[in-house]
Amino acid sequence: MSAETRLRVAVLSFWHVHADDYAKTTVQHPDTELVAVWDDDEERGRAGAARFGVDFEPDLDALLARDDIDAVTVTTSTKDHRDIMVKAARAGKHIFTEKLLAPTVAEAEEIIGTCDENGVKLIVSLPRLYHGYTQVVKEVLASGSLGTVNYSRVRLSHDGAVVGWLPEQFYDADITFGLALADLGCHPVYLTQLFLGSRPATIASTYTHVTGREVEDNAVVTVTYDGGAIGVIEAGVVSPDPFLIEIGGASGWLSYAEHDEHVRVAVKGEKTRLIPVPDDQPSAFDQWVAHIQHGTRADDNLARAVELTRLVVAANNAAISTKTEDYS
Repeated sequence: MSAETRLRVAVLSFWHVHADDYAKTTVQHPDTELVAVWDDDEERGRAGAARFGVDFEPDLDALLARDDIDAVTVTTSTKDHRDIMVKAARAGKHIFTEKLLAPTVAEAEEIIGTCDENGVKLIVSLPRLYHGYTQVVKEVLASGSLGTVNYSRVRLSHDGAVVGWLPEQFYDADITFGLALADLGCHPVYLTQLFLGSRPATIASTYTHVTGREVEDNAVVTVTYDGGAIGVIEAGVVSPDPFLIEIGGASGWLSYAEHDEHVRVAVKGEKTRLIPVPDDQPSAFDQWVAHIQHGTRADDNLARAVELTRLVVAANNAAISTKTEDYS
């Protein structure tokens, strides 16, 4: 694609820690260029625009009215996602957004509907769906070699809340709707849904506050499915644990840990296999650009984004309503 036909992209807010990552991706991708920044925090927005050498536009409506902008990356607070994305879609700007898509299923569906109505290509950053190890796990499950799958555990954690690199706004429950589960935990959630199914039968949540913040910084969610399968979703921002996948079935199990070069598969009566992790599939950003170029729709990504929202909402509700018993 020539410089004249590259997609011209604006950043909508540097609120999220991944905003710089997506801006860098926009700069580095051969078919996109970064042209402007908007942020409701002018100081933060101007600083971000200066880092990338592009214009800062303090007025969102003015930015969305510009004919030199084709698309936007949305990294605002979750609370603002619906209003920002509906406005961007009505302005005809294609949208790449950080998860969660929205704090409620109704808002998520409204965003998607507005994008469809206006010919806007939308995709949500669900990166681990497209990693090489995920493709191996899918292939093993599809082969049936593990037998009927009855257990899954996916854990993801970092130490951002104890080391102090997470920005202060991440701890504001009114604009984030949660931290350990609703932000970082999204990745174990959508992977669990991929492995076991999008709609579990029951859900139970345990959230704790290791650092004393109002949002959870340590979370475990268990989901059950018709037939008895259990999914364990773990997330935290208070320990530097690795990313882990463990799946068990009636005939075997598999495991993977972050940075491993293989997925380990053990089937009864067979020697344990080490399946090499292949290269990642095209990233969500790469897929977004391709959907814009070819006029296609990210059907699977959007369906999974809605179900991710549905489960996170249910997990948050379960954390509030669940009765716990003192043990002594």
